[in-house]
This record gives sequence, C-alpha cells and structure tokens, in this order.
Amino acid sequence: MSAFTFIHAADLHLGSPLAGLALKDPEIARRFASAGRRAFEDLVGQAIERGVAFLIVAGDVYDGDWSDNTIGLFFARQVARLDRAGIPVILVRGNHDAESVITRSITLPASVRGFSATRAETHRLEPLKVALHGRSFPNRAVEENYALTYPAAVPGWFNIGVLHTSCTGHAAHATYAPCSVADLAGRGYAYWALGHVHDYAELSRDPWIVFPGNLQGRSIRECGPKGAVLVSVADGRVSGVERLIVDQARFHALDVDLSGVAGEREAVAAIEAALRPLAEAAAARLLAVRVRLSGQTPAHDRLAADREGLTAEIQAAAHRIHEDIWLERLRIETERPRRPDTEARPEAFAAIDPATLLAAVDHEPEFRARARAALAEIAAKMPAGLAAEDDLAADLDALCAEAEAVILGRLSGRTC
Repeated sequence: MSAFTFIHAADLHLGSPLAGLALKDPEIARRFASAGRRAFEDLVGQAIERGVAFLIVAGDVYDGDWSDNTIGLFFARQVARLDRAGIPVILVRGNHDAESVITRSITLPASVRGFSATRAETHRLEPLKVALHGRSFPNRAVEENYALTYPAAVPGWFNIGVLHTSCTGHAAHATYAPCSVADLAGRGYAYWALGHVHDYAELSRDPWIVFPGNLQGRSIRECGPKGAVLVSVADGRVSGVERLIVDQARFHALDVDLSGVAGEREAVAAIEAALRPLAEAAAARLLAVRVRLSGQTPAHDRLAADREGLTAEIQAAAHRIHEDIWLERLRIETERPRRPDTEARPEAFAAIDPATLLAAVDHEPEFRARARAALAEIAAKMPAGLAAEDDLAADLDALCAEAEAVILGRLSGRTC
C-alpha cells in the first residue's frame, strides 16, 4: 500500500449567509457574504497544489434548498477543477442537504461519489486500496445510530468511515445519528471522517476519529480559525493529521473591562488597546469583532447615551489598527458606580432621583410582561438567522439597563 494524502472537510454550508453583521457598507457586507465560497475555492486550490489522492466532504455541502441554480453551479465548477486534476470527491448528505431537503440538482463529474440514504455502502478506490464506507441522510432528523449499520472493514485495505453525526453530543448542535466513540472504533476502520459539529475535535487517535469543523465561521457563535484537515497515510496507517485553515473571514468576541475609566476618550483608548492584538489574527482576512464593555465606570451613562457616536469611534480605532477589522456589534454592559450613600438617602430624595425612578420602573411586573411581549413580537419578524443569534427577550435586563443609561446620559446634558 503506497503512501498518500487526502483532505477531510465537512459542513461547507454553501449558500449560508453570515449572521448578525450590522454592516451598512454593501461592499463589505458582500465580501463577508462570499467568504464561504472563497474558503471552498481555497480548499480546492490546496487539494490540487498538494496533489491529494481524494477529498471527503462529511455532509452539509449546502445550507439548505437552493433558491436558484447559482450555488449548485458554483459547487459543480469547483469539483470540476478537482476532476480535471484527477482528484475524486466522496461525500455524504447531512441534515442540511438531506435528500428530502435539496429539490434541485445539477449533473456533477463522475468522479464525485455520493452514498445511498437507504443503507450504508462502500466505495472502493482500487489503485490505493482504500475502502470508504458511508450513508447519507434521507431527511433532516435522523435518530438512528447509523454507525452500527456500517459494513465490516475490508481486510488489507485502508478503511475510512464517513458519517454526519453529533456522535456523543454537542451543546451547540442538534442530536443526529447519535453514536459513541466505542461504536465507531468497533467497526475496525483506520479513520473516521465526521461532520456536523462545527468545532475542530479529535475524539480518538486509535483509531483516528475527527471532526474538522466547518470551513467558514458564520456568526459570532463560531469564532476562531476554521478549515479542513490534511491526512497523511503510510504503510496502511495514519501518519499525520494537519489542519488546513482556509477561512476568509473570522469572528472574535472581545471583552473590555472599563472599570475605573473616567471618560469617553479614555474608554475609546482602552478599547483600541484591546483591539490591537487582533491585527495578526486578521492577516489577509476579514475580521468581525463583537465588543462587550463591562465594569463600573463614571462614563457609563454618557457611553450609552451616544451609542452611535461610540460605535463610530470604535470602528475608526479598529481601522487604525487594520483596514479589515470590522465591528460586528457593540454591547454596552458597563455599570454606573454604586453610591455609598444609597441606603442612607431620605425616601423623599429617592423619589425624585431619576436613577432610582427608572430602576423601579424596570422591575415592575406589568412593565416587564409588556416588554417581553414586545420583544417576542420583534423577534418573530426578524430573519431566522438573526433571531437565533440574539434572544432579545433573554436580554431584557441588559436592554433595560442600557435604556436607563441613555436616559440618564441625556439628562446629564453631556454627550460623547
């Protein structure tokens, strides 16, 4: 058995928008939206450059049914590049591109091989003596343990299992085709190419059981480097697994503690200092940063009172560091300093203190019930991706605190 390499990818989610980007510049929004396609183009280019033996995609090539043929033609064009280079593609359908979900189709090169959704089957690459075993999803919700239905390993061949699964479970992903590491190891395969979980994970190294993660992060919930894995095989065994980072845009959550910061200028300076280390992570890619401000600061009310101005200042600070660091969202969760004499103040004084009055309103059961109902109505009208990204009703306390700060900041007669 000769030495060779192959690429294991999963969860391309072609056609999926990047969620939660509050960008008004249409050109920048377009660049973020095309990141998933550009990531796959890069992966195909690396496969050809490295001369890999084959490419595995472990489910969710598409994010869902196509609105037109554009996304199908894009995938067909990329796998045609691989076909011309003599690199076959082996793929399974996952929950997002299950047989019942994707209603359109475009003819792909014969070198692209899929797996049946009715039973597990085996594809053999004769020259390499590689046997690939897999089964596609017939519909979105597969509750059966598919791993137990996979064929026995082919003796004397390098056996690979291809499976879209939550495996033992993941908090951020629905449970589909559940199985255990022992179930997978029991099939006797040398490598398991898994998909569905969007984080890179090595569940085992004997045998190798790997989630490569998705190619491109799609929201603030999918931070950090994204890509596929390059697997090296020698003498019938896995000799190395290397991550191939191909993401074209990256998300980062940045917490900035403004405790004790006296004014707006000092706050912006502190935020810029926290942003500066991200320039290296951005490199040649787009970087979308969610900035969360926390801590007790005298500037609390004034920061919240001019959110638009503060947002612009933070974006300008980001661009001083790197031209493609973009503010994904700003969360102001600072607090005004506590007054040491709060409990000692006379009741009459408290009655006319704006902060005390607003805090009392925020905790009225009737107000909170009406606010939750209003937020639920707003969320119901939002696009699905955005609604999932931000649970408005769950943020009621934060929203109330921000509203208090806006009112008090404007009452103070001072702006950023």
